[in-house]
Amino acid sequence: MTVLPDDGFSLAAEFPDATHEQWQRLVEGVLRKAGKDVTGTAAEDALSTALEDGIATRPLYTSPGTPHGGADAAGFPGFAPFTRGGRPQGASLTGWDVRQRHERPDPARTNEAVLTDLENGAASVWLAVGESGVPLDGLGAALEGVYLDLAPVVLDAGSAFEAAARELLALYEKRGVAPEAALGNLGADPFGHAARTGRHDGLDQHTAAAAELATLCHSTYPGLRAVTVDALPYHEAGATAAQELGCSLATGVSWLRDLTGAGLDAQAACGQLEFRYAATADQFLTIAKLRAARRLWARVAEVCGVTGAAGSQRQHAVTSSVMMTRRDPWVNMLRTTVASLAAGVGGADAVTVLPFDHALGLPDAFARRIARNTSTILLEESHLARVVDPAGGSWYVEQLTDELAQAAWAWFQEIEAAGGQAAALGSGLVGTRIDAAWASRSRKLATRREPVTGVSEFPLLGQPAVQRDPAPRRPGGGLPVVRRDEAFEALRARSDAHLTETGARPKVFLAALGPASAHTARAGFAANLFQAGGIEPVHDPVSVDAASAAAAFAASGASVACICSSDALYAEQAGPVAEALKAAGALRVFLAGRPGEQRETYERAGVDEFVVAGGDAVAVLASALDRIGVA
Repeated sequence: MTVLPDDGFSLAAEFPDATHEQWQRLVEGVLRKAGKDVTGTAAEDALSTALEDGIATRPLYTSPGTPHGGADAAGFPGFAPFTRGGRPQGASLTGWDVRQRHERPDPARTNEAVLTDLENGAASVWLAVGESGVPLDGLGAALEGVYLDLAPVVLDAGSAFEAAARELLALYEKRGVAPEAALGNLGADPFGHAARTGRHDGLDQHTAAAAELATLCHSTYPGLRAVTVDALPYHEAGATAAQELGCSLATGVSWLRDLTGAGLDAQAACGQLEFRYAATADQFLTIAKLRAARRLWARVAEVCGVTGAAGSQRQHAVTSSVMMTRRDPWVNMLRTTVASLAAGVGGADAVTVLPFDHALGLPDAFARRIARNTSTILLEESHLARVVDPAGGSWYVEQLTDELAQAAWAWFQEIEAAGGQAAALGSGLVGTRIDAAWASRSRKLATRREPVTGVSEFPLLGQPAVQRDPAPRRPGGGLPVVRRDEAFEALRARSDAHLTETGARPKVFLAALGPASAHTARAGFAANLFQAGGIEPVHDPVSVDAASAAAAFAASGASVACICSSDALYAEQAGPVAEALKAAGALRVFLAGRPGEQRETYERAGVDEFVVAGGDAVAVLASALDRIGVA
């Protein structure tokens, strides 16, 4: 083997470096051909994608584009500000903690699932206890056979966290687990419970009880944390990434006040906190969110005088329940795979992959297996944890991390100015701001600018429903719980009820005019649109003239129709066909496409509504179901 000397040889040395301005001029030329005469930064703006929180994804990122230091400000893995991870070696030793959630109330069946998970790739147990999971007196049975000094246990007990914590500590003592070998988190989370339930009475007493547990853990159980800073209630209510980070940061600061007030120093107080975030299928935003979270918390720790590794934030990432769909749930496997990859690349210490049937109830054994194997494949086959901070040095990720941190810090400061997280929750500030963010996102979902595969795009009406045992009801009354599929799910539920009552789904007749080359694109668009609302498309077998279209409509059993063809054929045939369809009894006639200057002509002929890409699909479908007579 010949080794070339290190003489600076580069295959690209004879080519001059391209400048940003040269790239902009090339973009300008392309846009000019598309009819957009823009120059300079406006050309880049035309190719940018607006995200939430006032952030935009731009088409090109370079080193000068990071306003607050970029990768230089990110530091090194394992060192403040911990943007690149809490440990110098990253997750390369053992990978992240594969943490699976269990909430089945039956202790025996939960124990079976827990042991199966631990024997097949899971490293820790996240156990719901109390009214939303295993009864308190069933905790020992649920953990029967679990090596408690090897498998960390993380509790989620809501308002019963103190009793659940005492039960677990008693179990450690009963089974002879040395205090220094006890691992996991007692799960005290009064702020999260108040956010979910809207019950703020007794919050001071709950935080005092949690502080007492934290003091006990610090003095007696060095491997056990007492408090969870859970940002999921905000994410599940529709919060943006910056709102989720700001709320978690404000909650963490509240805990520092409470724990230091109970006698712990700031260093010890930080060691009692574990932060929980949602991981979504927007992989870069998730990566940036986890990196920004560590950076923000490191700043708080620095101000509090915390030094060394204690200023690093311990993170538990959970794949988002907001993105999980009830229809075509198999697609959730793809969503959770991307989300768990993003959580791992973002540096999460523990990752929970929700089973693909999570939105339908309690998961079955197959769903649990797929969930835990998702992490196993990423760790063992893709070797994802063998690279420290894989996203580090990407100018896009660095700038997105920076912009997200800035937006989150501004929201955190607003919460602090309102009196802190408890006061901001109680006054409605948090809820009002999150509601506004979700309303904005709901408009994107309704217009399918944010498509949901299997729900708003490419739905399968004939797919059998997946049945699961109902999950325990989680406490509510506070912030709402939203899902991306909720508006379309309501439409599909109406269709299902109609099917049960009448034996058939509501139908729409597609009057496809002209040859296949003329109508296929718009007929496919219309069929996809109406199926998203549970309306079955019936295609015209003969596309000849208005009379044949009317006859086919009358034989179809549909009560509404949609005309599909090219603009040229619309000009010739749309008017007569609409008149014929109305005469044949169509309660409403749609036309697929933008009418342009012919709108009044089409409307006089009987076209009631135009369905177009970017239109409000939910409104169109709800109106169609109303016309058909679907309750």
